[in-house]
Amino acid sequence: QVQLVESGGGLVQAGNSLRLSCAASGRAFSSYTMGWFRQAPGKEREFVAAITWNGLATYYFDSVKGRFTISRDNRKNTVYLQMNTLRPEDTAVYYCAARTGNFDYAIPDRYAYWGQGTQVTVSS
Repeated sequence: QVQLVESGGGLVQAGNSLRLSCAASGRAFSSYTMGWFRQAPGKEREFVAAITWNGLATYYFDSVKGRFTISRDNRKNTVYLQMNTLRPEDTAVYYCAARTGNFDYAIPDRYAYWGQGTQVTVSS
């Protein structure tokens, strides 16, 4: 069992940056693939980024490539999402999630554990 708590969301102007954190409690955090997803009002939850258990591989949604960076610190049981050059279309609730295995990392149903989400609002 893994409990996930996101933090770091807020209101920023377009072009600025935010760093989200996801603190995990429970056992075996270092064995999980971690993902970030987001959901805007009236839209389905969409994949943002994922990182393998050892941090050696990362994956990104096309629209965030070059702007967002996912990382993890297994000593601190924490995964991060550094978001630069934010755009109004990045506005959403951001969720972190945990799963075993690496296949289909962009599919929400593959993740067993979810945080409660943190709101990110980007004004134009």
